[in-house]
Amino acid sequence: MKNSFIIKADICYSKNSKEIKTYKDSYLVCQDGYSKGVFKEIPDIYKSLEVYDYSGNLVLPGLIDLHVHAPQYKYRGLGLDLELLEWLDTYTFPEEAKYSDLNYAKDAYEKFVEDLRDSSTTRAAIFSTLHVESTILLMDMLEKSGLITYVGKVNMDRNGADNLEEKSFDESSENTLEWLKKIDGLYERTFPIITPRFIPSCSDKLMENLSKIRKEYNLAIQSHLSENQNEIAWVKELCPESKFYGDAYDRFGLFGGDYKAIMAHCVWSNDEERELLKKNKVFIAHCPNSNMNLSSGIAPVRKYLDEGQNIGLGSDVAGGIHLSIFKQISDAIQVSKLYWRLVDQTCKPLSIEEGFYLGSLGGGKFFGKVGSFEKDYEFDAIVLDQTAWSCENLNIRQKLERAIYMSCDKDVIHKFVRGRKIF
Repeated sequence: MKNSFIIKADICYSKNSKEIKTYKDSYLVCQDGYSKGVFKEIPDIYKSLEVYDYSGNLVLPGLIDLHVHAPQYKYRGLGLDLELLEWLDTYTFPEEAKYSDLNYAKDAYEKFVEDLRDSSTTRAAIFSTLHVESTILLMDMLEKSGLITYVGKVNMDRNGADNLEEKSFDESSENTLEWLKKIDGLYERTFPIITPRFIPSCSDKLMENLSKIRKEYNLAIQSHLSENQNEIAWVKELCPESKFYGDAYDRFGLFGGDYKAIMAHCVWSNDEERELLKKNKVFIAHCPNSNMNLSSGIAPVRKYLDEGQNIGLGSDVAGGIHLSIFKQISDAIQVSKLYWRLVDQTCKPLSIEEGFYLGSLGGGKFFGKVGSFEKDYEFDAIVLDQTAWSCENLNIRQKLERAIYMSCDKDVIHKFVRGRKIF
């Protein structure tokens, strides 16, 4: 059987946002790329399968990055004394303009894909730039990596820069159609996603066209929402008829409902916007590291969990400086403590269980039955070497906690995606 084997190790995964399942020195079965569960002894039906003995190591579901900008990876850690809009004009737009040069894009994307492959992430939703050819180049590289990703060619026909703005809504729409036609049938693990950068970058006519393209190709959508207060005020000026930021997307049919959608940040979403997010089953990509770095604020992640929102984590490179979703989990927990202490003492901080859920099963739901080792979930797994952390006297929950706060990419010694061993 293809992609069928057994892993022996200490195993941990989320049952739900409140509960993790832990198994010491147990057997995790993968059959045809799907989890068949965890067992103390190997069931007779699976005894013919090869066993990977990772005893003493911790095995977790692969982590999920719901929001990352591939072309921004090269300038991480720069300009983080600025707020969002000034940072975009000063650093982001000049850098992304360089991706019209395929040689530049190749060098930059090779490093991004290599580091993403070596990280704890097994699946991601990724922004490219507005350039068709460099977006395809990125998708080619990601396909070869073995990871499963959604990649979006960015759309922007206003408020960009002289060398980073499509000339009209027609040109932006035509470029998007050209991109979709060129990649049709090329990939097994790399999927297109409609990607208006955000409302300020996209005219009404462009949004109307993107909605039509999304329907024609039956695609998901990703964008930004309520990240920064100045951004929200700008959207109100540009779309005065909209009741709130999310309503500006919804008016064009680009806010989920009967198709998948990711909105990154949602730091300042009001009650009406949160109701619409939940009604339309939009996935919130909580990006705590970026929100701190760009002084955007603290997203009310406790409220989102308690409301039953679809929510996961995003690295948001380069607003965020780390690809590691473990780092995003620890940051999410830490900023939730600040929200509780400084903003609303009815919003208790996140637990380790809840943080881990956000980075695994919570974000994994965007991809389907992903992010868990429950029976019949797609088998994505990472194996962590914890020998450097003095974990021998810890229980598995404590090992998980230490991984969240202390792990780095070199600790990921093996990775599996849909049962395929990546390394």
